[in-house]
Amino acid sequence: MDYLVFQLRAPLSAWGETAVGEYRPTSNYPSNSALLGLLAAALGIDREDEHAHLTLHKGYGFAVCVLSAGRLLRDYHTTQVPGVVPLKNRPHFTRRDELNLPKEDLNPILSTRDYRQDAACLVAVQATAGAPYTLSDLAEALQKPRFVLYLGRKSCPLAVPLCPQILKTENALKAIENYQKNLAKLDVYTVQDSLERVVWGMGVDVGCEHDLQVIRKDDLLSRKRWQFGDRIEYIALLGDKKNVL
Repeated sequence: MDYLVFQLRAPLSAWGETAVGEYRPTSNYPSNSALLGLLAAALGIDREDEHAHLTLHKGYGFAVCVLSAGRLLRDYHTTQVPGVVPLKNRPHFTRRDELNLPKEDLNPILSTRDYRQDAACLVAVQATAGAPYTLSDLAEALQKPRFVLYLGRKSCPLAVPLCPQILKTENALKAIENYQKNLAKLDVYTVQDSLERVVWGMGVDVGCEHDLQVIRKDDLLSRKRWQFGDRIEYIALLGDKKNVL
């Protein structure tokens, strides 16, 4: 089977989990919805295009190999936002437009946001029968993205090229291992750490048994309304991590 494999590494990344109130947590590795968002941005799909996002969601499965979960960074945010009434009938296409109001019409919002520092992973994409784009289309989009790519939040730019490659192997884990070998031969800054764990969803052929399974709320239901459902996620621990649960 063919797999599209690429690398993700950044000084900061933020893979949002369920947020309640003022606290914005992050997972140790990208969610299914985050990877779909990355592909959508590379392809130039608008956030408001509900049909395109749902079609993309149904077309691909992912396996994520965690090389490093990084270190937790917790940041305290204060943000100025305008009220609904002052913005009524007032054009506001940019952040500057929103803040171009008298100070008494701006309200502070407080939040605590988590980030991962120096996290790294490799991603294998497996296409389904109804995939709207070929893996070659996705690889080309990742090399020349239509929109700026970042890892979860706009303050999390990429640290290394994604270096997408299409590999034909018997399973996703083998594709990722071959990808690491291929990148070792290239004269580019790449991720060459050992694999800690591999995470995947239903329908993805990884080539190993899982050690545990969890429920994760990142199954896209509606991009416009930011609605996500539960899905089963499988995790296999690799190497030295195999004996540490």
